[in-house]
Amino acid sequence: MKIRHLAVLWLWSSLTALAYGQAQAPAPAPDSPEAFRQRLEQMQRRLQDWPQLARYREANAKLTPAATGEARVVFMGDSITDGWKLAEYFPGKPYVNRGISGQTTPQMLVRFRPDVLALKPRAVVILAGTNDIAGNTGPMTLEMIEDNYASMAELARAHGVQVVFASVLPVHDYGKNKVTERRSPEHIRALNEWLKKYAAANGHTYLDYYGRMLDDKGMLKAELAGDGLHPNADGYKVMAPLAEAAIEQALKKK
Repeated sequence: MKIRHLAVLWLWSSLTALAYGQAQAPAPAPDSPEAFRQRLEQMQRRLQDWPQLARYREANAKLTPAATGEARVVFMGDSITDGWKLAEYFPGKPYVNRGISGQTTPQMLVRFRPDVLALKPRAVVILAGTNDIAGNTGPMTLEMIEDNYASMAELARAHGVQVVFASVLPVHDYGKNKVTERRSPEHIRALNEWLKKYAAANGHTYLDYYGRMLDDKGMLKAELAGDGLHPNADGYKVMAPLAEAAIEQALKKK
């Protein structure tokens, strides 16, 4: 029964992540045999590689070692990181994008070694949590999310990698999507408060996107994200200098 329960949970989480986190090619009619076949193939691939270790395997193998004195930084995260064109916003910087759309902290924790530590960065910027709150891979308490954050930070520290904890971005309901139905603003605030305190207590750097992207109603500024969740070009323009400043602060630490 336990195995059956896990299988059902994995199937459910796979469909949820696909539905809410990933851009897909134009699909066939929902009730067509081709659509059914595609859904089965997607579920099978996800079940076989739940943390999506294969996503960056080839890119990691091709990545050359950092040059002497080069401050490589890995951006670890979900769709907000995945969709960020780092070379455009940080020209000339040795920044490596390892975001995967739809992911949660347990998935990031599993791939933290191959997608972060193996690349031997000086620092890692971790932006996560919104999909945990939304339940993309099943129900998550704040404590469970915090434990995964702490585990990633402990792994980084053990390998001499400076940690930048980015705040969870606010969300808004000004468009057609009612984002707050799955992403509670109260939970976002609580998680950010914990991140800030944990970073201060453990010598990490806290990157506050949240405070700079919030409007007077306590939601994400409408002009920074059309869908209420994912930053647009203007959103990333706000985020980029904040990230750069936090990285500089982190790299000064021993």
